Amino acid sequence: MSKTSQQNPTTDASGVSVIHTQAHSSGLQQVPQLVPVSPGGGGKAVPPSKQGKKSSFVDRNSDEYRQRRERNNMAVKKSRLKSKQKAQDTLQRVNQLKEENERLEAKIKLLTKELSVLKDLFLEHAHNFADNVQPVGTETTTTNAESSGQ
Repeated sequence: MSKTSQQNPTTDASGVSVIHTQAHSSGLQQVPQLVPVSPGGGGKAVPPSKQGKKSSFVDRNSDEYRQRRERNNMAVKKSRLKSKQKAQDTLQRVNQLKEENERLEAKIKLLTKELSVLKDLFLEHAHNFADNVQPVGTETTTTNAESSGQ
């Protein structure tokens, strides 16, 4: 079985060479191979958004061009205003949080002082109470000593 094949390279609209191969004597069909046109292996991929657009010259004096520019300018102004407003809102929120933080820190200081004063009062009261109260075992011993001495 001898194979004789014939290759017919063609280039399609996308710039890719397609090689069609025909096998004569074997009766087998071969799948077409895609080969890049450039020897380096390929160029830049074109995004889908740019494929359908023509790179023709745009008449800057046309009504369509002026309308598109006007809409774009309005969109840019709107976007910039929105960005400025967002920045102002953020700054205002930051200032509010700073003020709230200062109030809370002042409250913490006040409550800490109050806690310290209450602790001191409690310890003083506990110390005085301990000095005035005699232990139960000592009281009975002195009472017994006094009664036996009489």
